[in-house]
Amino acid sequence: MSLIAEVESRLARITAMDTSFRAFCGLDRDGAMDAAARGPEGPLSGQMFAVKDNIAVTGQPWCAGTAAWRNDLAEADATVVANLRNAGALMLGRLNMAEAALGGTTDNPYYGRCANPLDVDATAGGSSGGSAAAISAGFVEFSLGTDTLGSVRLPAAYCGVAGFKPTDGLIDRAGLRMLAPSLDTIGPLARRVSTLTPVLEVMAGGAERVANAGPASLGACKIGWVPSLPGATLDDAIRAGFLRALDICRERAAALDPVDMDGWNPEAARRAGLVRVEAEAAALWPQLLDEGAEISETLRGMLIYGRDKAPGKLDDANAEIARAADAVHRALSEVDMLLIPTAPQRAFRHDSPAPDNQAEFTALANFAGLPALAIPVPLGGGVLPASIQLIGRAGEDRAVLAVGEELDQALLRAIWV
Repeated sequence: MSLIAEVESRLARITAMDTSFRAFCGLDRDGAMDAAARGPEGPLSGQMFAVKDNIAVTGQPWCAGTAAWRNDLAEADATVVANLRNAGALMLGRLNMAEAALGGTTDNPYYGRCANPLDVDATAGGSSGGSAAAISAGFVEFSLGTDTLGSVRLPAAYCGVAGFKPTDGLIDRAGLRMLAPSLDTIGPLARRVSTLTPVLEVMAGGAERVANAGPASLGACKIGWVPSLPGATLDDAIRAGFLRALDICRERAAALDPVDMDGWNPEAARRAGLVRVEAEAAALWPQLLDEGAEISETLRGMLIYGRDKAPGKLDDANAEIARAADAVHRALSEVDMLLIPTAPQRAFRHDSPAPDNQAEFTALANFAGLPALAIPVPLGGGVLPASIQLIGRAGEDRAVLAVGEELDQALLRAIWV
């Protein structure tokens, strides 16, 4: 089958099936077909991808999930999109997200509720829900999301795919409509970890920009784990998935060391992170609070809080965030990587309230600027998967992905043993 025919077939499949999931909020049919006709070449030649709606694509709406910006057309590709196209990848469209990237589900009031392809009655997560759903549904080989307190890794966890938050500063953010500049990163998602490394290299502007520091295999890795996660209430399935991952680490001769995370209060740190996010978003987007701006009352309330109340709480919030960052840096001075669950729960139903604690384990990497990888843990029996998370030292993205790939493959095989 020619590449043009493959793209036509993929677009037709998305059109036919995505009514059930609402992963996409817009397809770029002409752009994808034109690119296929040119015969793209490069390390990602012919791979198809899509991007979260807050990442600019030339000539396409650049909405960030809001109605207020639905008529804004991007004048140029985001740097990451340009890099991926130059490497031969084909951009198919824009992906649904939480309004303004501020939310733990992708239940968008303007572009629809994004459903989890593994269970349409369950959430795909947020804020990059469409980015994870598009992978889980098999629509694209990889996708781009953004991660502020875990918004790549949480949807990846809920949808049973892999998601990566790079080291802060590795990926150029030009062309990203930001939420909280001190925390935002752009990260890739894919079905398997093995897809993420070449994608990350291209996103970063070349393989030479992704350092080779750190261990390259589980057997060479000293992995830290927290015997009693502070304040954590884990679902039984999450605990079982985490213990399975620890067993595989032992089988692969990884050194497992309990670590002290004294100073990290997951609940307090997550609340502090939200204070900072709302304050930065309100300062960044004051026009969204202008009379007549088309945003939901939920988003309006969060921005008003960020404008009026959060500034007085920022000093305390920043101190809490610093304590969490210090705790993880201190732990990583003794081990190569940390292994913790990605989220305390699996995907929850649309008719259930979003758990307050869903970002308590993911926010840690954002606070410290570290690379972090969500790896699916299949549980078998047709049930929703669990997910575990590797957090590495700054600049050791390649090592986290290498160790994560080995762990991902072993977890996948274990379900069939």
